[in-house]
Amino acid sequence: MATRQGAGTGTGTGAEDALRGLEDERSSVRLRAALVVGSAPEAGFVGKLVERCAVESDFFVRDMLTWALTRHPVSLTLPELLREVGSERAQARSQALHTLSKIGDRRGWPAITRALLADADDEVARSAWRAAVVLVPEGEESELASVLATQLGRGERETQLSLSRALVALGEAVEPALRAAAAAPDPRVRTHALATERLLRDPDAGFEFAIEEAKRAVALGGSGRAGQ
Repeated sequence: MATRQGAGTGTGTGAEDALRGLEDERSSVRLRAALVVGSAPEAGFVGKLVERCAVESDFFVRDMLTWALTRHPVSLTLPELLREVGSERAQARSQALHTLSKIGDRRGWPAITRALLADADDEVARSAWRAAVVLVPEGEESELASVLATQLGRGERETQLSLSRALVALGEAVEPALRAAAAAPDPRVRTHALATERLLRDPDAGFEFAIEEAKRAVALGGSGRAGQ
């Protein structure tokens, strides 16, 4: 009777094949390999998964790599990810931050620095915003909101939408920072701040509607706030 070889032993042929599969030129093979590794987690897989996150070109494979990392003990993944957020490679920083947000362990909070929240790479910054909202300790939401508000007006639609979502997720703690930004000299900052305020009041308004409404208010020199 043939012996069944699995991917979860860390030393068997199945595990070795899965690790090799992470580097296959076919994205479908890499996706399947990440699924196998995540389905049978082993300590020896963590370094390879983190390493692959930094260079993987396919979005769906990157997502599966993150899932595979979340299947491993935090005691193994957290130190690797915390090192990775300091990488010179933008994708490495972005994916490490994304994975930290999925793991949700607040011991990762000190790694979310102001430099990352204002990273020159939009994908890194967006990942940092999402991670920060998940990991921020209770009582520090207002301080985080003030830092995030410095990024209002940045980038194109997707970047601005990501920032608005992060700010709205902080709830009432963001209101003072948004009020200050709504009076900023830069019309892009004012528009983005007003649109985010609208989403905070009415999450169902939709980002496009909120932006267009805010643009009209800024063009007319108004605050965009009811009763003012």
